[in-house]
Amino acid sequence: MTDWAGAEHLDRRMITLTAVVTAAVSVVGALVVTSGLISSGAPVVTSVLAVLGGMAAVVGLSVGIDYIRWRATTFRITDTRLELRFSFLLNRRRSLARDRIRTVDVTANPVQRLFGIAAVVIGTGESGESELKLDAVSRERAHQLRVELLRHAAEADPRTDDGTLAELDWQWAAYAPLSVLTPALGAAAVGAVANIASWFGGDDDVVGSVVSDLLIAAALFGYVTVAVGVVLAGAIGATLLFVEMWWGYRLDREPGGTLHVRRGLLTTRSISLEERRLRGAEIVEPLGVRLARAGRVDAIATGIREGGAGQGQRTDHKTLLPAAPRAVALRVTSDVLREPDVSGALACLTPHPRAARSRRLRWALAPVVLAFAALLTMALVAGERIASAAGPAFAGVVGAVPWVFAVIAVPVAVALALDAYRNLGHGLSGRFLVARRGTVRRSTALLQRAGVIGWTVRQSIFQRRAGLVTLVATTAAGSGAYTVPDVDIAEGIAFADEAVPDLLAEFVERRGEPQATALSREPER
Repeated sequence: MTDWAGAEHLDRRMITLTAVVTAAVSVVGALVVTSGLISSGAPVVTSVLAVLGGMAAVVGLSVGIDYIRWRATTFRITDTRLELRFSFLLNRRRSLARDRIRTVDVTANPVQRLFGIAAVVIGTGESGESELKLDAVSRERAHQLRVELLRHAAEADPRTDDGTLAELDWQWAAYAPLSVLTPALGAAAVGAVANIASWFGGDDDVVGSVVSDLLIAAALFGYVTVAVGVVLAGAIGATLLFVEMWWGYRLDREPGGTLHVRRGLLTTRSISLEERRLRGAEIVEPLGVRLARAGRVDAIATGIREGGAGQGQRTDHKTLLPAAPRAVALRVTSDVLREPDVSGALACLTPHPRAARSRRLRWALAPVVLAFAALLTMALVAGERIASAAGPAFAGVVGAVPWVFAVIAVPVAVALALDAYRNLGHGLSGRFLVARRGTVRRSTALLQRAGVIGWTVRQSIFQRRAGLVTLVATTAAGSGAYTVPDVDIAEGIAFADEAVPDLLAEFVERRGEPQATALSREPER
């Protein structure tokens, strides 16, 4: 049997934390239950004693479970492995090879911070059971573990160009209200206020009451005023969310090439990312943020998959820089990727053919035409009934709705389509291929050419008529696939072949000078 002498336990304060939190929750529940029992006619003394007994049982059970977890859980660090053991009735052991550890993330919510403890998640960046979680250890020990477990990175990569890459500038908080989530947060705030009001004797139909109040307010103050109020509430919520998430933000490069992000007000987060896992970066510019000439920077790294399991569910771990001025985003991208001319590379992207613009115009106008047809049909069908019930004037207003919609929606759709076309671009810059697309959410991906493990070439019937194809670069990092849509066939295949030489060699027919003229089948990954 392996000798576990010298193994460490979790921090004992976790038991006290569980007792305090469970007792606080139990008190709230006890007040509700006691009030219900007394209002139903039960004796006061009996009700209080029964509730106190239930509270004691709940708190005792929770503390007992956590005491067993504390006593039964041990971990140790050897020269080659991190090992975790749970020994109670059944023995369970897990271990990670130290040379495969890629992330050590430290988090502490407000209650944990009050007790001076934190949770540590150690990961390898691989699928399956590739994480170990130590919940909880002292905050001092948590940071010691982060340094100790990532020490092998510094030994393997002794570069010394470490230092601070970015720190929080509170002027960046001005970009938070420009998020597309701002109206949703405003609507949520209105709903929350309505629900809280219902607790104090409001109407049973809370939703109906809110809608009625909003219609009355709109009639008195105007729809624009009500909309501004909702957006203002959302802007305040978005700003507060930014403060909570990015308080104390700092991005450092530590010895050995480890990127370290620290941030958080109520819940502090300390996230480490080895540069060996880095396959590129993505500059994300939602429409409102882009109009303010700003953007955020996300890492494209192995082990941080979007929408996947395990680590992939922690998508906030990939963000290296919150929404910041575009110049700052470009500088941080250059520093993170060690690529000096990112700004120049983005300024020299190859535009896509005009056929791609036509496709975007059709995509943008098709739903507008369908919506206009539906509104016009409803106006024609209901026009006579409305005229007889409410008068010709009101019927005329209803009949004008489809045309007002068309006057507003068509220019907006055309503007978005033209913007989407202008944003299309691709190119090569040193070790990276660059792909940019999108309008409501413009994304510029700088992906290591060595990290591309396959190409998927797609062509619909309509693309075939227009002489276009869509290229998809497959990689083991980030979202797993990065798209170059609606590019000229010959130019696209030549671009893919130049970006990753020989990967498409069997699918390209060359005659005379190297050029892509034929495509046979999708490459194997």
